[in-house]
Amino acid sequence: MINTDTLFQEAVQLLRHLIATPSFSKEENLTANIVNAYLEQHGVTTHRKMNNVWAWNKYFDPAKPTILLNSHHDTVKPNSGYTRDPFEAKIEDGKLYGLGSNDAGGCLVSLIATFLHFYEKQGLKYNFCLAATAEEEISGVNGLELIIPELGKLEFGIVGEPTLMQLAIAERGLMVLDCTAHGKAGHAAREEGENAIYKAIQDIEWFRTYRFPKESEVFGPIKMSVTIINAGSQHNVVPALCTYTVDVRVTDAYRNEEVLEIIREHVQSEVKPRSIRLKPSSIDKEHPIVQAGIALGRTTYGSPTTSDQSLLDIPSLKIGPGDSARSHTADEFVYVDEIREGIELYIKMLESIN
Repeated sequence: MINTDTLFQEAVQLLRHLIATPSFSKEENLTANIVNAYLEQHGVTTHRKMNNVWAWNKYFDPAKPTILLNSHHDTVKPNSGYTRDPFEAKIEDGKLYGLGSNDAGGCLVSLIATFLHFYEKQGLKYNFCLAATAEEEISGVNGLELIIPELGKLEFGIVGEPTLMQLAIAERGLMVLDCTAHGKAGHAAREEGENAIYKAIQDIEWFRTYRFPKESEVFGPIKMSVTIINAGSQHNVVPALCTYTVDVRVTDAYRNEEVLEIIREHVQSEVKPRSIRLKPSSIDKEHPIVQAGIALGRTTYGSPTTSDQSLLDIPSLKIGPGDSARSHTADEFVYVDEIREGIELYIKMLESIN
């Protein structure tokens, strides 16, 4: 078994290698190669589909439940505010700079180190499945979602995202709705037509004021926001169509399908979701892995951001080194000590339930 200090040193070097290798969403081939090669160097049998790499612990036992350890190796593109080379991976004053260092490179290498810590252990209560996945930043269909059928039955998951190693026990889902109010065209000077804008206004007022009966203990009510509206072609024509877009942040009190059904029951507009894939997710506060974190002084909260958790149909906990507030910012960084803390806390939490 590799000692924790060696795992930490290797994790930092692996992260520097990943930062130095551009891996924008859909273009992660090279970082997938790096992760795959690193695991193989440690004797791990790997599996790959497109730019997703996964592996199971050496003494995998199909009779035991399996824990998913997942994080992503794709990044957004650097924004215009960068004053540093986003791919240089420099360490200064305890900070490792570079695109993807915080979101979610520190999490990924910490989970890889954790997986290697348990890889050759026998007599565990749980199996481990490590998945380093692609396209998280664009909620793409060729990331985690592509390989879920390959991973087998999973008991619960740890999703590595920067949370300052606090316990995100719930995450909002997201639905974007394209709505169309239908009227009838007519001349504005005469009492002709049915104004689609007026019909849309009635529905928009419903979106603004409606409160769903069930509310999340973590997040409170579902939030619906009308964010775009378009109608009309010229001043003297009553518009036959009014289109508008609604951003719906779903809580763990409902499934996306339930929310969509309720909306359609209450509005007269045609409602088309762009997707219902990005589901709300949660894990019971009494779950052993959450209690293990609480026992180590961690606090629980609900995460407002969306991650690959939304693609999982199992209980999942979002936790990782780094700070979500640094994600997608110019001159992104992760503290090197955060990676050490991440590895140590992941291991302690998982050892306590094993």
